[in-house]
Amino acid sequence: MRRGGSDIYDFLSERIRTEFDAVRVLHETTRGSVTLLRHRGSGKAYILRQMHGASDVYRRLLGVSCPYLPRIYEATEKNGETLVLEEFIRGDTLYDLLIGTRFTQKETRIIALELGKALWVLHSVGAVHRDVKPENVILRSDGAVLIDFDASRVVKAGADGDTLVLGTIGYAAPEQFGLSQTDARADIYSLGVLMNVMLTGKHPSSELAKGHLGRVIQKCTMTAPEKRYADVLQLMEAL
Repeated sequence: MRRGGSDIYDFLSERIRTEFDAVRVLHETTRGSVTLLRHRGSGKAYILRQMHGASDVYRRLLGVSCPYLPRIYEATEKNGETLVLEEFIRGDTLYDLLIGTRFTQKETRIIALELGKALWVLHSVGAVHRDVKPENVILRSDGAVLIDFDASRVVKAGADGDTLVLGTIGYAAPEQFGLSQTDARADIYSLGVLMNVMLTGKHPSSELAKGHLGRVIQKCTMTAPEKRYADVLQLMEAL
């Protein structure tokens, strides 16, 4: 059956109702909700996303295997409503870990490289995350995982701007709040801010990290996108 069609949406809705139990709602906004599910047969935990909007990015990630991204098992939409069944990532959010502590230069570099690999995969399928921040990074024993593609979008050739302004103030690149279309360099900006917060607890405009990482962060967070690293491969080489 065709992914994304109403037939798949109805099938997935029925499957969730009959095969899974809702454990608890993890997050809820006006745009949608994130619910922890448990499969009745296997006992395995999953994440169910229900939201208003398109499922383009989630559908592009179907079948993609990357240790730094959650597996997307099903993604479909109907009448502007999207359902996504994805892997549940066990671990602590970077947001929780940053409360009262800072990361070393070595720790920051390792996590930034892992997130760079996640972004490279995401960018390779033509998408931009647009909301790289501590709440959307989970650290587990085998590395960092970048989650939550609700604010993500597919880059469309010839488009003058983003159809919807999304992102977190402080982490979102300046162009996300302007008239131009965001591309992979917006995620590079956000990753630069994230690295600086891990090292100093502050936005780079308030206090820039010292040393080589500080210089990398400074290039990542240039106001003009063309002055940043051209892609995450360049950033990872610099790291």
